Amino acid sequence: MVATKRPRTGEFVSVLAAFSRQRNLYGGLPPPWTSSRERPRILVRLIFRCHNIYMQNPQWLTWARRLQAIAQSGLTYCQDKFDVQRYHEISAVAAEIMASGAVLPSEQPAAALFAGQAGYATPKVDVRAAVFHDRRILLVREIEDGGWTLPGGWADVGEPPSIAAARETREESGYSVCITKLAALYDRDFHGHPPHAFHAYKLFFLGELKGGSAQDSLETAGAQFFSEDGLPPLSLSRVTFAQIAHMFEHFRDPALPTSFD
Repeated sequence: MVATKRPRTGEFVSVLAAFSRQRNLYGGLPPPWTSSRERPRILVRLIFRCHNIYMQNPQWLTWARRLQAIAQSGLTYCQDKFDVQRYHEISAVAAEIMASGAVLPSEQPAAALFAGQAGYATPKVDVRAAVFHDRRILLVREIEDGGWTLPGGWADVGEPPSIAAARETREESGYSVCITKLAALYDRDFHGHPPHAFHAYKLFFLGELKGGSAQDSLETAGAQFFSEDGLPPLSLSRVTFAQIAHMFEHFRDPALPTSFD
C-alpha cells in the first residue's frame, strides 16, 4: 500500500496567523490586502541588480509557497466538496500574497500559474550544464532578461536529469555534449537568486563538448565561451557568479566531490 500525505489543517491556520501578525515585511511591505504594489516592485528590481550578496527570501514568499503547497496537496487528496472550496480559497490567498510581493505583476498570473500545478507539492528541478572549451565556459543569452546563463532549464517528466541537461544544452546553444559529472546539487533559496514563485532544486553538471556550432533558440539569442575573468552580465534568476566560479573549480580539479545542500 502506498502511503499518502494529507495536508494538516492546523498548518494553514499557523501560516495565516503568522502572516497576519507581521504587517511590515521585508523592508516595510504591508499585508497584501492593503499594499501599494509600486513599492515592492522597486524592491525586487534592486534585488536583480545585486550580483555579489546573499539574498534571503522574504518571509511573505515563504508563507505564500507554504499556503500554495497546502492547497495543492489538499486538492489532490480531499473528496469533500466543502474542503475543495476551502483549498481553492487558500490558493487564492497565496496568489494575492505573491502579487503583493511583486514576484508576479498581479494575482491573476499567480492564480493561473498555481492552477497548472497538480499532485502532492514538491520542489521543482532545474538542470544546468557547465561545458568548457579552451578553459572557457559556455554561456547562452536569455531573451527574457538579456542576461547570460549556463544552458539548462526545468527537467521534463520521464527524463533523467543528465539527459535533460544535455538536451537543454543542445537546444539552447547548438552544441552537443556528453555529461560527465554532477558537480553540485543546490537548494535555489540558499544561493543568492532573486525570489521565485516556486521552491526549486538546481543540479549543475559538467559536460564534455562533442560537436555542433553556436545557434539561437526560441528562448536564447547568443551562445559564446567566456573566460573566468571575462564573464558578461548574468541572468541571476538562473545562475550566479559564485556558481560559475565553482564550476571552474570543478573543471580545474576533476577529483572534487559533488557539492550539495
